[in-house]
Parts: sequence; C-alpha cells; structure tokens
Amino acid sequence: EVQLVESGGGLVQPGDSLRLSCAASGFAFGSADMSWVRQAPGKGPEWVSSINTYFGRTNYADSVKGRFAISRDNAANTVYLQMNRLKPEDTAVYYCQIGGGLRSKQFWGQGTQVTVSS
Repeated sequence: EVQLVESGGGLVQPGDSLRLSCAASGFAFGSADMSWVRQAPGKGPEWVSSINTYFGRTNYADSVKGRFAISRDNAANTVYLQMNRLKPEDTAVYYCQIGGGLRSKQFWGQGTQVTVSS
C-alpha cells in the first residue's frame, strides 16, 4: 500500500521558518520524482516544488523561489520542504505528492496544515 505521511506543519508568525517532512512507503521512492503542492482555503491546488530522482534537480513556483528548499533522503524514503521567511499567503494545507508537476489527489498524502499569522 502506498503511503505518504506529512508532518511538521503548525502555526507560525510571518518571517518564521518551518520544515515539513514526508515519509513515503509502499513504492520505489528512489525511482520517483517527488513534489510538494498546497491548497489554501477556498482556492485550487498549487504546485510548490519538485525534486527529481536521479540528479536531485529542483524546481520551484515563483511564489516560493528563494524562500523554500526541497530535498530528499532516499535512504530514509523521506522528502522535505524547508520553508523560510514565511508569509501569510503561504497559509495552506501542504501535501506531499508522487511525481512532478501538479497531479490529481490520488497521488497526494493526507496533508499538513501551515498557518502563518501574527
């Protein structure tokens, strides 16, 4: 059974940092591109970042470029999202996703809430 379990979300103030983790199991993690996507209240899902499998090449949405960093540990079957200089507009549920780009929800985990508010 494929499982993606996100953790690390929370309530923080603008300018703070958070590190999200996604523990993966049930598939060949080392052979899969991985992504983070998010969905803010009342809005559609938004692709945030991807990391490919072989070279660790990363891509970011313009809205997070320079503030967020995606990484992966293939030995631990885990993908991370380091989020710095958080803004209120980063408030969303963050989902780990198998594959690059924005895919349907069947490829997502259960999500972790990130709230940025003063």
